[in-house]
Amino acid sequence: MVTRSKDWLALVGFLVLSYGVAALGSLATLDNVRGWYATADKPWFTPPNWLFGPVWTVLYGLIAVAGWLVWRRRDREPRQVRAALVVWGVQLALNLAWTPAFFALHWLWPAFAVILLLDLAVVATIVRFRQVRPLAAWLLVPYLAWILFASALNAGVAALN
Repeated sequence: MVTRSKDWLALVGFLVLSYGVAALGSLATLDNVRGWYATADKPWFTPPNWLFGPVWTVLYGLIAVAGWLVWRRRDREPRQVRAALVVWGVQLALNLAWTPAFFALHWLWPAFAVILLLDLAVVATIVRFRQVRPLAAWLLVPYLAWILFASALNAGVAALN
């Protein structure tokens, strides 16, 4: 019973960490979406602003659950789990770094470099997670698809501005 409660507490921790990154990112985004970003030239395939919130809400939940599923295998495969969670942490840090670079600082091309690193980190996370818990890897596929799309958006906004 102790293990189960510890597992659920860990899930809460992963959710708090993931949504904490989302909350910090939103601090850099909110004012700028209505200000600078609203007036910036954007590529024709830019989705409406209202879509980003719901998409990211789901994705941050998937990121958290995927990390938790891998963490739960810590006793069976400690080295693989540790390596996988390090890469998971790197992608989360890059995710956090991209938002202020793009929205608050308007460093469009440096932000593009960050998001390309994020793309690679998410691919590496998926590869590592697949070795430990394939379901966790699959949970990150929508995230990878979205950030690849976000990479194209970032490049488009940078090129047009």
